[in-house]
Amino acid sequence: MKHALAAGLIALATPAFAAPAFAAPDPASRGEADSEAEAAAPKPAAVVADGIPPVPQELVEATRPYFEYRTASFSEWDPETRAMFVATRFGDTTQLHRVAAPGAARSQLTFEAEPIRGVSVSPGAGDVKLVSKDIGGNEFYQIYRLVDGRLELLTDGTSRNGLGAWMDDGSMVAFSSTRRNGRDTDLYLMDPRDPSTTRMLAQREGGGWFVADFTPDGGTALVGNYISVTEMELYEVDVASGAIERLTPEGTPVAFSGLQYAPDGRLWVASDHGAEFKRLGIFDRETARFEPLVEEPWDIVGFDISEDGGTIAYEVNAAGQSQLKLYDVPTGEVREVALPPGTVGGIEFAPWGELGFTLVSNRGAADAYSVDPATLELTRWTTSEMGGLDPEANVLPSLVEIESFDGEAMSGFLYMPDPARHPGPRPLLVNIHGGPEGQSTATFLGRNNYLINELGIAIFYPNVRGSTGFGKRFVGLDNGPFRREDSVRDIGAFLDRLEQDPRIDAQRIGVTGGSYGGYMCYASAIAYGDRLRGANCIVAISDFVTFLENTQDYRRDLRRVEYGDERDPRQRAKLKEISPLTRADQIRIPLMVATGANDPRVPASEADQIIAAVRANGREAWHFLAQNEGHGFAKKENADYFLWSSILFWQRHLLD
Repeated sequence: MKHALAAGLIALATPAFAAPAFAAPDPASRGEADSEAEAAAPKPAAVVADGIPPVPQELVEATRPYFEYRTASFSEWDPETRAMFVATRFGDTTQLHRVAAPGAARSQLTFEAEPIRGVSVSPGAGDVKLVSKDIGGNEFYQIYRLVDGRLELLTDGTSRNGLGAWMDDGSMVAFSSTRRNGRDTDLYLMDPRDPSTTRMLAQREGGGWFVADFTPDGGTALVGNYISVTEMELYEVDVASGAIERLTPEGTPVAFSGLQYAPDGRLWVASDHGAEFKRLGIFDRETARFEPLVEEPWDIVGFDISEDGGTIAYEVNAAGQSQLKLYDVPTGEVREVALPPGTVGGIEFAPWGELGFTLVSNRGAADAYSVDPATLELTRWTTSEMGGLDPEANVLPSLVEIESFDGEAMSGFLYMPDPARHPGPRPLLVNIHGGPEGQSTATFLGRNNYLINELGIAIFYPNVRGSTGFGKRFVGLDNGPFRREDSVRDIGAFLDRLEQDPRIDAQRIGVTGGSYGGYMCYASAIAYGDRLRGANCIVAISDFVTFLENTQDYRRDLRRVEYGDERDPRQRAKLKEISPLTRADQIRIPLMVATGANDPRVPASEADQIIAAVRANGREAWHFLAQNEGHGFAKKENADYFLWSSILFWQRHLLD
């Protein structure tokens, strides 16, 4: 695929957590302290576990099968061998592998200490393979050429860089970089075979710029400027002269989730222009008019065009579950690929016509698949290990639909334990996604399947206002400081519904979430502390003002669009008023806080200040810090230890 591996906008993957099948050991009952130490699992050197008891080795053994699953995400096709490139983990971090044929072994190609999550292959001969990686989760990505298992640095080693599109002939690749001033994202071109060819394509202001594609002749670059989840500006840049022309009209915010030139030069997009949901169609570059040709009752969230331009594969986000469909360009016929319940991603046509993608389900983890566009026959390329467990034993979610406090319709996914194994009302964890422009989907729960299957704990994943996937009106309902707490009220409405469910033990409910979901975790602990037993808040915003002042420069304006502008006195006052730190004295339930020391999005200081405030009020607060991580835990040893620590927290405060 010639298009961008990433546009520099990386979604948060909130760490999962599990819970124990037994009571945490009481040190007083264990006798000698050295006996307790012998029974404790080793703590990773980079982890600081402040106020957290040692993890018992017996907990490690009890959870091991649920911690040893793997995933395999489709990245790209290899035009040289017709193999697949996939990202999977056999050691501590995800690395790049090649799969020669369906069911073949995964052959590891990179061997880095930091994660390698994908590859960008030059069109045509496929002679150049590019990857990107950061250090310790700091998100200052560098671009490398992969040669014989070694990474050759192509960028400056210090700025933040994002891979963009290739020209059709594979001669040049675009990338974005903050190298000029550390804040603004400019656009560059280079022949990665000779990085000395690097030159600036366009100097820009702001952090949302990326090159999405090139015209078939390579003379024009399609450039996007991501303003917010509901607004993206489109431009074309003349590659030779650098002249730039805006395509989208000013004053009419429009969102896009796909941008691609067809072989005939027409620009295909998925856009919500003139509609509530994104439709697939053609954007006329001369008139700035969008002609929708494919419309679904939900968002079309991604697509790819076959090499001959005759077929477009597209993904529909149907209330958190994916539909994969093929559109025949000459006839307008639409055919749907039969898939099990779950989500798909990374769809890409091979030069020879096969369609590759990743399929994720709670009964199948994440694995790489392909489809024959002629027959719609589905082929599974990888079968990821599940720690010896049967994935069919995992439960599928049910959709819970409510009306919130103001009559707004919303929903979430509820995973209930098997009542035959776990009869009677079950304890519940409410797990709130980040973003806030994220969405809880029907995906693989990983370690959380231990909690459901073995402990009989239900988990609910709500989609409060501000979530994507439900139209552009819904995603904007929480924007700014004066509507922010409406999403917290949505959690109250979900609690009202769930507490009435006879399958739920209303006296044993906890809350967790990451990033913005971490803010929601704090806010729920404050608003509904009398209905909750504990809160486990991960890489979380504790004060909107300090967060906006300290998040990385390149993303500050993007976050101001969502949360408000701390430079405006009226908005600043409201941001302070609704911040959990301001109301830390109202956090009376036990709290666990987890963060990465290198987090560029929500700095670790956000955790430090809430921990200090809660402890100053005489309340319990556990603090988990990974010194070699960023916005979440990418290294397995850290993720494992965090989850074991979370188990101890929930054992003490939810499962008693």
